[in-house]
Amino acid sequence: QVQLMESGGGSVQSGGSLTLTCAASGDTLDNYCAAWFRQVPGRQREGVASIDRNGAPMYAPSTKGRFTVSQDNAKNTLTLGLDSLQPEDTAMYYCAAASRRVCNRLVQLSTLDQFPEDWIPTMGGVWGQGTQVTVSS
Repeated sequence: QVQLMESGGGSVQSGGSLTLTCAASGDTLDNYCAAWFRQVPGRQREGVASIDRNGAPMYAPSTKGRFTVSQDNAKNTLTLGLDSLQPEDTAMYYCAAASRRVCNRLVQLSTLDQFPEDWIPTMGGVWGQGTQVTVSS
């Protein structure tokens, strides 16, 4: 099964930018659907963005227009560009991958405000370990 590792998190000031990378190993990411999520302490996971089964980017309402998701099959990575960052974007950012059979469900979760993190493994998906993004005002 694929394993995922996120990188690129850090601390920036309000209005700044970051690029997060989710590197896949053990399998080809193109065999899966993949998405980005985030979580702050005391809250459930929140959808951020995903790539649907046709390769089109999908975004949660809170990130549309500021974040950019892309997949590089040659590098086996999923990337998230974060622009115009605000303090409310401070969170641990996670990537997840699941079988293409449940792609529509993963994309749906990537647009949800809150959901239990065990929904991903329940549908046969996997999480990365996360990377922290901190935005100061």
